[in-house]
Amino acid sequence: MTDVLTRRARNRALLARQLLLERAPMGVLDAVEHLVGLQAQAPHPPYTGLWSRLRDFAFTDLSDLLADRAVVRIALMRSTIHLVTARDCLPLRSVLQPGLDRAFRGGHGRAFEGVDQDAIAEAGERLLAETPMTFAELGRALALRWPDLDQDRLAALVRTRVPLVQVTPRGLWGRSGQARHTPAATWLGQTPAPASTVEDLAVRYLAAFGPASPADAQTWSGLTGLREVFDRLDLRAFHDEDGRALYDLPDAPRPDPDTPAPVRLVAGFDNLILSHAVRDHVIPDRHRATVVMGTGNGIVRPTVLLDGTVEAMWSLDRGKRAATVTVEPFGTLTARARRAVETEAHALMAATDPGLAHEFRVTEP
Repeated sequence: MTDVLTRRARNRALLARQLLLERAPMGVLDAVEHLVGLQAQAPHPPYTGLWSRLRDFAFTDLSDLLADRAVVRIALMRSTIHLVTARDCLPLRSVLQPGLDRAFRGGHGRAFEGVDQDAIAEAGERLLAETPMTFAELGRALALRWPDLDQDRLAALVRTRVPLVQVTPRGLWGRSGQARHTPAATWLGQTPAPASTVEDLAVRYLAAFGPASPADAQTWSGLTGLREVFDRLDLRAFHDEDGRALYDLPDAPRPDPDTPAPVRLVAGFDNLILSHAVRDHVIPDRHRATVVMGTGNGIVRPTVLLDGTVEAMWSLDRGKRAATVTVEPFGTLTARARRAVETEAHALMAATDPGLAHEFRVTEP
């Protein structure tokens, strides 16, 4: 008979893997690889995501790594932009490619029946290797050769077929820039991609997000057929309180469910919120529609963890004279919880805007 993991036990295990039970004395590159990247549609969430997890993190640390091309922004899990290390970029993209291909076939791909897609992808890769472009610019350039095809779809095909990274200054802290793209191999000088396997990916997922089910791993990755992959691995089996089968690495940390969980400000788009088919151990079902607005590349609001679960949302307004963190709780905050959230908010503002005044506000539930 397999052991049962309560929601609280799963929560504490997840928080430990996500470096959210206590800030880790870990370098940025090691943390990004442990987390298998950070979702990064918007430029700033990875900074807050790492600040919430690492003991000695300065926002310039990540910005410098982006400028040095030690980390990059590329479409990976769920066809969404993730920040990953240069070491992980091409191996992850290779193993995740079937998921990107399937998503494209179900959307834009229908418009390319009977068209030489390889020729379009190769033309787009050559153009972007010569000059980084936005997708709008790429679409217009490709339409000169394929005028009967939609420009956005032409760019989407290249994005799907060719590993493309967003070039700096996009993503640098304190800088702005359009999302311009170039082939990862051009930016990093890496070709061919080092080998990786779907089994490696499943193990890394469990190390960062377990215990979990194959359906959870599929939700995170965008791949299918992971039940068979789990069956090939040496995993420990559990059940949740509803009888759902869960699996984990035999020696992975599973803290005592009574382990205290500190208040944490979780970044927008954070994979903590997005990487399970069943997420009630970290975000109550009644809050999901409010936090996760839409599907695909929809907005995912920054959240506040109280006792390990999402119980509020937060935002940071960086003005000319003051930075303000506003917290929107889903219920009434106790005085103790409010003080803890305020302490975290002021610490965050000290990191983002040390030269400004700092204000903290809480809205009515």
